[in-house]
Amino acid sequence: MKIEKFHGKTIFMAALFLASVFVLGIKLLNPTPIQIIIKGQSTEITQIPGFFTFTDVIILIVASITLGISGEYLLLFDSVRGPAEKPVGELILEERKRRWESIAKTLKDDERKVYRAIIESDGIVEQSKLPEITGISKSNVSRALDLLESKGLVERRRRGMGNIVLLK
Repeated sequence: MKIEKFHGKTIFMAALFLASVFVLGIKLLNPTPIQIIIKGQSTEITQIPGFFTFTDVIILIVASITLGISGEYLLLFDSVRGPAEKPVGELILEERKRRWESIAKTLKDDERKVYRAIIESDGIVEQSKLPEITGISKSNVSRALDLLESKGLVERRRRGMGNIVLLK
């Protein structure tokens, strides 16, 4: 699952886009439908289907232009994102993969297998799955995780009846 951080400009454009869609929808579906005529003591109301006032037309034009600009920005936003704007989790995982060789030299055999399994699982895995992935017994996986945690390489978090293991 990819979690992205949205910048203020993107949120503003998305809000502008939604507001424009809302205004266009309301104005197009509900043009000014009545005309009220007051003659002395009596009032006459007549319906004029499909009648747009000058103000309605101006609002429709402004909303259409705003919709076009904000929609174009939102469509093109992902294509101009640079590599520096990757989610933090992906950056940590890439950095850990680059440092794998130097870290692996400092780890014991079981620690190395468990750490590699976590990296290959994109930095997050259920602790209960590690024995089947690594071929190491549950107790040895738990000991290896204790050592990896003490070295500041991983973190265990409680989820329901089990733990998930995250790269730190």
